[in-house]
Amino acid sequence: MPSTTPPASPFIPQVPYVPSPSGPAYLNSRASINSSFSFGPQSLVNSFVGANPLHPHPLALDPNRSVLPSSPLRSSPRAHRRTKGSIGRHPLANDNRDVFQDSGDEDDEDVEWGMVDRMRLWRHDALMQHLYDTAAFWGDKILSWTNDPNDAFWLAQTYFMTHRYSRAERLLTRPFSTKPPAVPFDAKGKAREPVFPSRLPIGPAAMVDVAAEQQEGVSRLVDMSVVCRYLAAQCLVRQGKWAEATEMLGEANPFRNSGRSGPAVPNTDGGIKVEASMCNLRGLLMLKLNRGDQAKACFMEALALDVKCYDAFEQLVGGEMMTLEEEWEFVQSLAYKDQTPEDADFVRLVYTSRLRKYKHAEEHALSRRRLVKEFGLSDNPDVLYSFADALYTQFRWSDCYAITSRILGLVAVHTPTIPLHIACMHYLSHLHSKLFILAHELVDREPESATSWYAVGVWYLTQKKWSDARTYFSKTSLMDPRFGPAWIAFAHTFAFEGEHDHAVTAYSTCARMFAGSHLPLMFIGMEHIILSNYGQADESLDAANAMCDGDPLLINERGVMTFNHGRYADAVDMFKSALETAQVTQTSQASWATTWLNLGTSLRKLGKLDDAREAYVKVLEIDSRSAPALGFLGLIYHLMDRLDDAIVKYHEALSINPINAHVLELLNLALEASADAGPLVRLGGAGRREEWDDQMRAQVAPESQLKATWTKEKEAEGSSSAMFGDMQEGDSGMALG
Repeated sequence: MPSTTPPASPFIPQVPYVPSPSGPAYLNSRASINSSFSFGPQSLVNSFVGANPLHPHPLALDPNRSVLPSSPLRSSPRAHRRTKGSIGRHPLANDNRDVFQDSGDEDDEDVEWGMVDRMRLWRHDALMQHLYDTAAFWGDKILSWTNDPNDAFWLAQTYFMTHRYSRAERLLTRPFSTKPPAVPFDAKGKAREPVFPSRLPIGPAAMVDVAAEQQEGVSRLVDMSVVCRYLAAQCLVRQGKWAEATEMLGEANPFRNSGRSGPAVPNTDGGIKVEASMCNLRGLLMLKLNRGDQAKACFMEALALDVKCYDAFEQLVGGEMMTLEEEWEFVQSLAYKDQTPEDADFVRLVYTSRLRKYKHAEEHALSRRRLVKEFGLSDNPDVLYSFADALYTQFRWSDCYAITSRILGLVAVHTPTIPLHIACMHYLSHLHSKLFILAHELVDREPESATSWYAVGVWYLTQKKWSDARTYFSKTSLMDPRFGPAWIAFAHTFAFEGEHDHAVTAYSTCARMFAGSHLPLMFIGMEHIILSNYGQADESLDAANAMCDGDPLLINERGVMTFNHGRYADAVDMFKSALETAQVTQTSQASWATTWLNLGTSLRKLGKLDDAREAYVKVLEIDSRSAPALGFLGLIYHLMDRLDDAIVKYHEALSINPINAHVLELLNLALEASADAGPLVRLGGAGRREEWDDQMRAQVAPESQLKATWTKEKEAEGSSSAMFGDMQEGDSGMALG
């Protein structure tokens, strides 16, 4: 019965299907050499589409299978009978299917092992015990005897595990007989007269030589099995042969329009579809080639084809390749019920818990609660990480640190958690000494890990040694180009040093690499504010807002620009909105003291002195030693002709920051007015008042020194909070996954 084409997924771009130029697939036997010239997968797809009955192993063409049915203990269709009274078969021999065929009809109780079968057991047991040289040694002898494609596949797997990628690639792409000869040993392991085939050519021109001789029954493993082609592409990627790997896999998924492929088509054996794995590998290859949009499409297709392919999910979410809403809608729309009907709810909850926490707070909380209560994952590192991620987004660093400490107590290294853990140690000043110790431990334990050197860079950042920190962040980026926190921290070092042009360039690179994150664009806008490039600042902040409109820090920065444009009423609305959003996230009030300061300044510009005074008092409730709040509160009293109160507040501000020239001059004016006891105390008249008002407004220009110093991960790793205020220095955190 012909299969029905599954409905097209809205997240998988459609490409026109190009038919094979060689005609119908059923006319071309995969056992012949006709289709062995090209490295491309199209001929393999043609055989699959045409259900070619002449292919020696037709089941090996199905991309909806996994490698689960393959058994290293039995590759040949030939079965040996065992005598009565012999010992039972090894448990590993229960599954007698292989990569190329499904021949599981023999009765295991009647099978007796021969010499080749015993050596296959040796090979597999050596693989399980990580004795790879042993596995390769016996696997090579088995292949010489059997010339069986399945034995060749397992030998190639052994080479791949030992990083001998060129040997594995040569084995998978050299000419190979599709009809294995008779095994030169009988059931008792005694030698029989061998029947050896004619020797096949080898080398780069091997297939041309075979074609010239018109030999039938000869092909390559990559032309006989989808799994072998996938393994060969892995070898090419590991060797850095990007062009060859692209040709091996195809520029796009070759099975996409085959009629028997798609998200609605379940896996035939319950594992992970090889087709999805190939799409994921194609996405990694596109990242190597700096084709970000194509990589994103490949990862989305891989996850849509098989929701169990977590590698693709991690690349999309951890690498922030999608915007916030696009990420949420895509993950919620996956075909969980069609592909994993029994486990659909669990997979959806696990994936939902890993998404970014700027929006859908209730849904995230419900997902975590269900994972804990219904599935018993209260102490699972990934579920705990979801809790920590939400707390970090809310700037609750102490609570986040408690959970990340628990995670690292359960597992020595949890990749998404470490950047969060390091960020919390940076923000909590009493943990700086522990950060120093942690950085040393990570470097000693895992010197090849990018996170280890990232920890060193963050420690130098806490010591305000910007140049040293930049050196280690650069080293981290070279070790792992997709490590988002290091890129952001690298750009921050320029911002802290006042090198704003260099900072904009570094943030722009980060925005290009992590196209789904709004944070680099927001930081670019903040740098342009400092440089008084208001046009570019508006453009960057608006672009960031289009990607994520639920970040209170971004709302605050847009309020800054509204203030700079003189739209004070709109600025008041912006700052109030930022504070309301921060309340929803239950964040620490100390993180938003500067936003209250900005709100008070905007209200003062509108002449609402009583409301402005309340905003400044709120800042002092959060931080009683806030010199900007005390200075502005003194200005409010000065404008309200409460000279004695103004003088007191000016003195309090100067006791904290005695070199503030603006407050010193305001204090002198207040003292002169008080001494004169004149009715005006008007900052030297209306014109003088406006002049000082403008000077005080200049003090509330946003300070990008308040920007965060890294990301979490991936991912990468919560939101950032860069706030602005008069003469105030602070930090904010960000996370890229």
